[in-house]
Amino acid sequence: MRLLATTGLVASVTLAGAAFADGHASLPLVELPGIEDRDYWVPGEVNAEGKLEALQAVVGSDAVAFTGTLEKPVQIALIYPSADTSDFWARNYLALTKRLDQLGINYETTEFASRQIEHSLQSTYANQVSQDADLYDYVIFGPSELAIQGDNIQKLASNDGFATYVWAFHTPLKYLEKQPDAWFDFSSAAGALTMCDYMLGRLGNDVTMAMNRGIPGITDNQRSGDFKACVEEKGNWTTVYEHYGEYQTEGGFEGTSLILQSYPEATIIHNANTAMAMGSVEAQVSMGKEKEIFSTGWGGTGLELDAIRRGELDATPMRMGDDVGAATAEAIKADLEGRADELPLVFLGRITVAHDQMSADEIDGLEKEAFRFSGVGALKR
Repeated sequence: MRLLATTGLVASVTLAGAAFADGHASLPLVELPGIEDRDYWVPGEVNAEGKLEALQAVVGSDAVAFTGTLEKPVQIALIYPSADTSDFWARNYLALTKRLDQLGINYETTEFASRQIEHSLQSTYANQVSQDADLYDYVIFGPSELAIQGDNIQKLASNDGFATYVWAFHTPLKYLEKQPDAWFDFSSAAGALTMCDYMLGRLGNDVTMAMNRGIPGITDNQRSGDFKACVEEKGNWTTVYEHYGEYQTEGGFEGTSLILQSYPEATIIHNANTAMAMGSVEAQVSMGKEKEIFSTGWGGTGLELDAIRRGELDATPMRMGDDVGAATAEAIKADLEGRADELPLVFLGRITVAHDQMSADEIDGLEKEAFRFSGVGALKR
């Protein structure tokens, strides 16, 4: 079901969708170094000039009300691993819905929750939503891992009954016959390089590190692999151990326990997401080592910021987290108003570094900006 705002908008929405689909079919728009070695495109290869910046400006500004009228609420399905420790999913759900409220768009949501390791459950949900396409206008899919869920992204994107938006990834797969309508994420690669520069500036060269990595795939290749390559190349760092904790709290705890026992020379533990960072600091606290290890997280979630305040976590690449949900709400508005062709294929939010040397006011200021819709502090679960 594609719910159109008014009779007068039907033609423009249909034409905009066609133009958008044609743009996706002619990808890439430009070729950047390394393109032949990748099975995916990077944002600069698929975004028409100015479209990303225009949407970022809209998201960072006050809401401008939807100009059409709706006969009934927009129906939104969300398939995502929101049962995990990370509050990324819950926060962007809140940002999505609160921005829709500000825009004056009535909506109803149906959530299909899983854990990030429950790949088959996500497949079941994708099949269910595809079969019930007449129930939904928009489907938001947060893949457990991009390569594993590629077929399900294709299935959802190929369904003409609804528009498909992907959360938490920004690397459109080349082999997809039809791209989703838009991807919304923060660049893990850019965040890794931002974190690399910060760590080298603070800790210097010739450091020994261990890592709690996630699930093999694009996200971990960028968050962990790009960070590792950067500090080893620029700072002559040594990585003594890499533990794949599957983005789970238990994985971070187990990996850190092993590192502390078997690799005491490691003074840095890099964690590739919130859940593993929380497990890591739990293991350090249980062994009284939290003051001896420099620990990083990923994303700057409320749980991570609270850990920084407690002195348990030292630094994290912090996303202006609510940007993804707010941008998705603006994409829905643009689609309803027949302006889907104005959207970038890939939306990226901003990333900076939050750390334990910041003042309380500085951390509070970052948190207020990042979580302007979902609220500061750790979410109650």
